[in-house]
Amino acid sequence: MKEKRQNRWRKLDNAAQAFPAATGKKDSRVFRFYCVLKEKVDGDRLQGALDLTLEKYPLFRSVLRKGLFWFYMEPRALPALVKPEDRPPCGRIYVPDQKKLLFEVSYYKNRINLEVFHGLTDGTGAMQFLKELVRNYLVLTYPEQEFPETDGGEILTDSDYEEDSFSQYYTGKKRSNKRSRKAFQLKGDRLEQAEMEITELHLSASAVHRKAKEYGVSVTTYLAAAFLYAIYEEVPKSGLRRPVSLMIPVNLRNFFPSGSMTNFWSWIETAYDFKEDTTLEDVLMKMKEMFAKESLEKEISGRMNDLVHLEKNLFLRAVPLEIKNLFLLAGTTLGGRSVTAVYSNIGRIQMAPEYDDYIERFGFFASTDKMQMCSCSYGDSLVLGLTSKIVGPNICRNFISILQKDGIECRIQENDFPGYHEKPSRRALMGLKIFSFTCTAAVVICWMLDYLLTFGRWWAGYVTAGVFCTWLLIMVGYRKRKNPLKNGMWQLVIVTVGSVLWDIFTGWQGWSVDYVVPLAILVNMLSMIIISAAGKMEISEYLFYLVQAGTCGLIPFILLAAGAASVPYPSVICSGVSLLFLLGLAIFKWKDLVREVQKKFRV
Repeated sequence: MKEKRQNRWRKLDNAAQAFPAATGKKDSRVFRFYCVLKEKVDGDRLQGALDLTLEKYPLFRSVLRKGLFWFYMEPRALPALVKPEDRPPCGRIYVPDQKKLLFEVSYYKNRINLEVFHGLTDGTGAMQFLKELVRNYLVLTYPEQEFPETDGGEILTDSDYEEDSFSQYYTGKKRSNKRSRKAFQLKGDRLEQAEMEITELHLSASAVHRKAKEYGVSVTTYLAAAFLYAIYEEVPKSGLRRPVSLMIPVNLRNFFPSGSMTNFWSWIETAYDFKEDTTLEDVLMKMKEMFAKESLEKEISGRMNDLVHLEKNLFLRAVPLEIKNLFLLAGTTLGGRSVTAVYSNIGRIQMAPEYDDYIERFGFFASTDKMQMCSCSYGDSLVLGLTSKIVGPNICRNFISILQKDGIECRIQENDFPGYHEKPSRRALMGLKIFSFTCTAAVVICWMLDYLLTFGRWWAGYVTAGVFCTWLLIMVGYRKRKNPLKNGMWQLVIVTVGSVLWDIFTGWQGWSVDYVVPLAILVNMLSMIIISAAGKMEISEYLFYLVQAGTCGLIPFILLAAGAASVPYPSVICSGVSLLFLLGLAIFKWKDLVREVQKKFRV
């Protein structure tokens, strides 16, 4: 069932709040699901399949935006284009201030790839999207065949898919004060994102299931224990004073009924204190206790309530987003100290028998700043994707050895990813470094000449200040280049504050507040109007920045009334034009203005 979809926005899910702040060069927070067909993929048909899939799941046509207090998601009419795979897996998708969809679909030979920024959805939502994408592709390829619905024909609306299930099932009950211990951390040289080690293992799902049953545990418990033991075999004796810990994401839909395709997951931390005589069976029994249904439900429910409770805290809600980001990043970093590695199991992927003649297997792996193992199965094919930023194959070797000793045959899939291990272009970064060095050299040379030739006059101080202002303008302009309107506001702040400081330190003449400040504000306001019109921006992209620019235009009159400015014409003209500008926005764009204020100021 479809409902009329308006240009509405929604808050970022509780589980995804830290992803934008923690995304960067070390970890893109992107995961890849893929489907390998039994024939070569046609790009044009895949594009048609993607268009059909987005009609059913318009949630994926969202971009991530910043409010003053929280991030939020907003629909965007941006094209979602299928392309041949041409870059390393799990590359960066979310870039601050860049208007871009948070997923990518690519193809290579027989493989359909779906890469998703974790802030958009979790593994369950992404897999649901990929299954629908594959179905639509096969429907377009074989119109004479019947392919059953991948969701069983369940009738859900856009609101169901976008439901905030965290708030829906929040009870307010906190966990008992359970403090995580520092865990053993893997050592070694760290790789860049494009150089992330990827190892895929192919196992027989039935063989793994039989072995897990022999031990009296689930498949997830067995693989987690084997992974944990493989890490332990690389821990030096001095490292045994700390536990080896796995963070294991848990799908909350298994505990709370929800059709949401947004993030709805929690996690558990399975730590084990290894001794020199610890056996795999010891670890298995400990993992079995931790995965018991009652303890699992209590742990994840309590953790969910703790996180939602923080989000609902009135004091924290009123903290500006930029400050929140610092704490979110710090919390993510500190929280990572209790985790050695990550194991994520999407489970068994079920498709109707009609698909068996066309689908070979599914696969799953993710970016990481540590080491992570992901698993999923289709039919009798169980695929494990191990990714690592730590140089060294020993843990993978140990893991394979453990499985082989248990009679499970492992086959290593040869990596076939276009662009894998290619060095990314760093021309822009090198240009900035050259520019910074040139500025530094100019300052040093000026101070040398000042000291040697005109000692005591200290003209080099003015040169230093001028070079610094130029360097700051260029660097901020580069960093904020993705959003020209935000860039304009930053440049306005730098120019106005810089001119006032120049005026103060050169013997106050008042030229900064009399002329520079009002002129800079008028130029910035005019440039914003031109940029938004020329770029054909949507109103939600430029309206709030226009309000900021217009509000800044009232400052010169305040300075004039306070006696700080002495020349009335520039200040009166600037403030008058700005007042008319703000009144025009209020009269002609009132509904849009109210909507923007609600989004930006959501506390």
